Amino acid sequence: MVRVTPTDRREVLRAGAGLMAGGALAAGCGAGQAAPTGTPSAESADPAARTPGHATAGARAAPAPRAYPGEPAQITHGPRTRPQVALTFHGQGDPALAHALLSEAERRGARLTVLAVGTWLDEHPEVARRILDGGHDLGNHTQRHIAVNALAEADARKEITDCADRLQRLTGSIGTWFRPSRSPTASPLVGRLARAAGYPHVLSYDVDSLDYTRPGAAAVTRKVLSDVRNGSVVSLHFGYADTVAALPDVLHELDRRGLRAVTTTELLS
Repeated sequence: MVRVTPTDRREVLRAGAGLMAGGALAAGCGAGQAAPTGTPSAESADPAARTPGHATAGARAAPAPRAYPGEPAQITHGPRTRPQVALTFHGQGDPALAHALLSEAERRGARLTVLAVGTWLDEHPEVARRILDGGHDLGNHTQRHIAVNALAEADARKEITDCADRLQRLTGSIGTWFRPSRSPTASPLVGRLARAAGYPHVLSYDVDSLDYTRPGAAAVTRKVLSDVRNGSVVSLHFGYADTVAALPDVLHELDRRGLRAVTTTELLS
């Protein structure tokens, strides 16, 4: 049984104090989730123009994508023989909630994989370096977080490459992973376009937390822990208070089971 830790939960929620007012910004990939609205300002449209977030000559370049021989084009999980799991987060929403979640993971020795939305990086370019400096993986979750599989070829290509360009400018790499938006798997067309953009694999998952439905922290915890096993890749989201509140219990129980939360790169290496 999962040990409920109210004190830990209060600590995490205090780390994001004031952030939940008015509700967390939507970041989910469910069919009922609305695409982000609003047009970035002229300043935010060029991430390199915003000093805190752009890559500098002294900044360490982010790891580039790599091929994993023997792994399928669409990866849903890692080796079942290893006591490791990858907690992957769709990167969008209130960045302060993301900071609170990253800090909690690091406090407990966990490393995450973040698939960032390009418009989110336009608005909050400093988050890209924060993710990498924490030892986490950073990847591409399309530019506008729309249903990429439903787009015409030129539009789908632009969704992938525009986000890759943001990552390149901010970190020196297009990111280590690509995950399609609004779908757990890529269509054959989107998979081909992702490979052409430089991503040898599409990163899917075998455990869906359903946190974007806002079921409450306890429900997120139960869903993850009921489905996770050796080698699992878990889908979660930034931008939801439930997810931040659930993380301490999830990590505590993973640790109790002897499962380490590692980056997807480590899971597959």
